[in-house]
Amino acid sequence: MTVLTPKFGMGASVLRKEDESLITGKGRYTDDITPPGTLHGFVLRSPVAKARFSVGSLEAARAAPGVHLILTAADTAHLADLKTEASPKQPDGTTPPTRDIPILCRDEVRYVGDAVAFIVAETRTAAQDAAELIEVEYESEEPAVATATALDEGVPLVWPELGTNQAFLYHLGDKARTDAAFAEADRVVKISFVNNRLVANYMETRSAIAEWRPDEDRFVLTTGTQGVHSMQRILAGVFGMPPSKLRVLTYDVGGGFGTKAFVYREYALVMEASKRLGRPVKWTSDRNEHFLTDSQGRDNYVTAEMALDGSGKFLGLRIELLANMGAYLHQFGPYIPIGGASMATGVYDIQALDMTVKGVYTNTCPVDAYRGAGRPEAAFLIEKLVDACARELGLPYEEMRRRNFIKPEQFPYKTPGGRVYDICELDGHMTLAMERAGWASFEARLEEAKSRGRIRGIGMATYVEACAFPGSEPAYLTLNGDGTVTLAIGTQSNGQGHATAYAQFVAEKLNLDVAKIHVHQGDTDVLASGGGTGGSRSIPIGAVSAARAGEDLAEKIKKIAADEMEASPADIELAEGVARIVGTDRAMDFATIAKAAQNPADLKGFGDFEQPEPTFPNGTHICEVEIDPATGKTDIVAYTVVDDFGATANPILLEGQVHGGIAQGAGQALTEDTIYSEDGQLVTATFMDYSMPRADILPLIQFETRNVPSSTNAFGMKGAGEAGTVGSTPAVLNAVTDALYRAYGIKHIEMPTTPARVWQAIAEAQGAR
Repeated sequence: MTVLTPKFGMGASVLRKEDESLITGKGRYTDDITPPGTLHGFVLRSPVAKARFSVGSLEAARAAPGVHLILTAADTAHLADLKTEASPKQPDGTTPPTRDIPILCRDEVRYVGDAVAFIVAETRTAAQDAAELIEVEYESEEPAVATATALDEGVPLVWPELGTNQAFLYHLGDKARTDAAFAEADRVVKISFVNNRLVANYMETRSAIAEWRPDEDRFVLTTGTQGVHSMQRILAGVFGMPPSKLRVLTYDVGGGFGTKAFVYREYALVMEASKRLGRPVKWTSDRNEHFLTDSQGRDNYVTAEMALDGSGKFLGLRIELLANMGAYLHQFGPYIPIGGASMATGVYDIQALDMTVKGVYTNTCPVDAYRGAGRPEAAFLIEKLVDACARELGLPYEEMRRRNFIKPEQFPYKTPGGRVYDICELDGHMTLAMERAGWASFEARLEEAKSRGRIRGIGMATYVEACAFPGSEPAYLTLNGDGTVTLAIGTQSNGQGHATAYAQFVAEKLNLDVAKIHVHQGDTDVLASGGGTGGSRSIPIGAVSAARAGEDLAEKIKKIAADEMEASPADIELAEGVARIVGTDRAMDFATIAKAAQNPADLKGFGDFEQPEPTFPNGTHICEVEIDPATGKTDIVAYTVVDDFGATANPILLEGQVHGGIAQGAGQALTEDTIYSEDGQLVTATFMDYSMPRADILPLIQFETRNVPSSTNAFGMKGAGEAGTVGSTPAVLNAVTDALYRAYGIKHIEMPTTPARVWQAIAEAQGAR
């Protein structure tokens, strides 16, 4: 049977509308904007990780050429701290005390990069020169840095008044039931590992421009975000004013990955400076500041144990996870490991879970969501442990999984973490991925690699994640006077292709070319509310709303056209921007219809979709690697992924999302690491020291879908924005470990598996032999 590819709508391979302007230099990023009279800000930051400090005379800095303003903590005392929005309930029912981020530090700094003063001048260079004239006396103290030892006796306290570096305690599962499962187990397999800290490193660093407009009695803040409405709400709270006193604008955004979803202190600083000076004030981060101060990701120390019976069936899972929060609790920081905990059992039928999460303070940059936000950490944990179980029992990796997969007849399936998976066909996509990857013929490729002095490994990860969390994202359509249509929606594109994806759903309902559909995001004046972009929610939720808005507007267009042409709306069809009486040549174009409308409301379409439960994308990643034992260098020689995304909105956009996620996951496994020295200095603070994944680390990726429609989403979609990152890190690490185990008996290696680390592991294994 021939399956026709639709022109627009679900499943259409519509090319990205936004690319032409971006690749021809017509994009409009925050730093491209400089209103007349703009002044420039620079943040003086702490060079030490923990210290009491005092600021000396500011006279020399104030007198420096071009300087207009210097702010210190005393000048921002009226501004509220940036408070975390995540306060987990502890096992005893209490909510832990929080330690929030001051706009400028008061007497103490707690990590390298903490903000001490804000200097505003005619140019950034002038502001930076003036900052060097400010004398700050630091009384340095020993910091706490390492996640694994943060709670050890004798480790310095980040917040001495708390009496501990524990930020919060969280428990999930049934301890008694898990203890019983371990008591009856024939075998217990235990692993400990570090989930390494990452820096987001989006292409566009953060930037913000504030304008105080006395004629409007409000601020206008232009900045790159993942949603303007949360920025408006939180910053209004910082200033103790109603949200109506702040308009937030976002234009093009060069990557977000979760990290641009948050409010940072520089946004409040440019606002305060602009109001004091009566001129626009702009601040743009350099790459080093991004490394030092933008929230970072991952950074867990994990110990996990699996109880098994004699046949290899999983009986119970016990986990203790230390989650580094950094020096302060960031906006969503505590939610990340807690959300990940709910996915701890992965795709497996494990009836007993006992998981303890301890958030810990350290004198490091705060940690928050980074692409996947807890779900990649959970997938890595369980998939690494499953491979360890397979090796311990002498079972093939795929057989260990098959024996423990949640079976099709068990869905909907409630996990011990409280999630309810609606539907998955786990063995189906694993089997297909194995076929595509040539799993059965791996031994032949292994022998060929040996003939060239290389070692070879193959690894898999079968993952599930939760995304498109419950909620809605209303969509508003307007038929314009020129016959084009504008969609307003409260998400925010950071490179995903929203202008294309939303347009194709509207185009299907109006039978209008996507080029005539404009998507408007990023303006709090246009929409009163919006959920922003995060958790792979934009298309699964927003596209449903956009389609429904298209249906609403289509009916209104038909009614106007029918009235004008004295026909029944049921006899009107829409095609190529005109409304036509079916079977005749009588027609009106959309521009004429817009002019004919008696009521502006007749040119508006509205759609909304309230999703009751999250969706659960799942799939199998298979990675094959070769390692040169002489140098430790690892090459990914083949990569296959079969995903279940429920339904595919746009195959081209989908593949791009998956490829990007795999690159980030492979980067964590092979190259990226955020390293602090014992005195709290960020050693990997530039691209000279922090190794980003490059195009040459990945082969051509073999990708396909095996979709099973979601029962909780109106279009059957499951979300795909983060899934590539969820499955790839464990797949790559498992492949490296497989190669090392086959050749040298090495069962464990930490990430990233750099050439030096791999070479050292091989040398130690050979020495032990």
